[in-house]
Amino acid sequence: MRVSKEDLHQLIQTKIERAGLTEEHADIVADVLAFADARGIHSHGAVRVEYYSERIAKGGITNRPDFRFEQTGPTSGIFHGDNGSGHVAAKRSMEEAIRIAGKNGVAVVGVKNMSHSGALAYFVEQAASCDFVALSVCQSDPMVVPFGGAEDYFGTNPIAFAAPTDDGRMLTFDMATTVQAWGKVLHARSRGESIPPTWAVDADGAPTTDPAKVNALLPIAGPKGYGLMMMVDVLSGILLGLPFGKHVSSMYADLSKGRDLGQLHIVINPAFFTDIEAFKANMSEVLDEVTAVAPAPGVDRVYYPGERGRLREKAYEEQGIEIVDDIYEYLISDAIHFDNYDGKNKFAE
Repeated sequence: MRVSKEDLHQLIQTKIERAGLTEEHADIVADVLAFADARGIHSHGAVRVEYYSERIAKGGITNRPDFRFEQTGPTSGIFHGDNGSGHVAAKRSMEEAIRIAGKNGVAVVGVKNMSHSGALAYFVEQAASCDFVALSVCQSDPMVVPFGGAEDYFGTNPIAFAAPTDDGRMLTFDMATTVQAWGKVLHARSRGESIPPTWAVDADGAPTTDPAKVNALLPIAGPKGYGLMMMVDVLSGILLGLPFGKHVSSMYADLSKGRDLGQLHIVINPAFFTDIEAFKANMSEVLDEVTAVAPAPGVDRVYYPGERGRLREKAYEEQGIEIVDDIYEYLISDAIHFDNYDGKNKFAE
């Protein structure tokens, strides 16, 4: 099924509102999810609506949270999320970070007690659209084996970065610290597709190509990914006085309880370090030079980070966004509740 971004946004918003979120907050959630699907990040798009709706309906996400921002220093602050929608908390906290960086050059804003916030690229692009540079990291529930281990301990703990140019392009980098995000496994499962053996392991710790048998994910580049996911856990968990590592709450086990997740935004105003116009011009130049690099055999050309997502978005504007039929049927139905979780951080089949 193909739908326009606008229609998808409305379908998601309607479902999220029906689950209990306010119109204002449901609109933001829908914006973040439609953004992900439009960029081809389907693992963080409409596939998540059923889960969010169930958690909202069961009370695991506060419908009308008491958001509060506490500025702890000239360039620092804590956004208290009251277990409200993570998408809304992340967006509002990034707005605070942008405000502080605009005045003082740098901002470091932590978000405490939030729910899952979706694709981090959305939030760093908030800052880049204001001519700022941004880095955002957040924790997730344990589903990754540490390098050399046979049991999961850390989450996929993603990292996102964005920077502006002087010609409307944007460098956007958004990655899990695993070979693939858990959402990619869910996406493969929803389509009945296999996965590469380098993505994950089964209950015995052996590589698997069956997304239904995945028990834990693998860190990207072995010890390097392991170090990065630990760094993210420190910055978005321990630094904020929140649960960390294996103590982070499960995404799927008890949907009636809040998650108490953490996220950290670092925003830099280039105007405090160099001439802003020169910075943006140099950013454009580096993107031009990178994409002009001779491609390797079998590769059409070199892309800069985030470029292919924007090309997908442009294509979807003409063709519509491809949504799995089962997900579309759920979006247009009146259903909210379901019982397809196994209580172990994963969807049951």
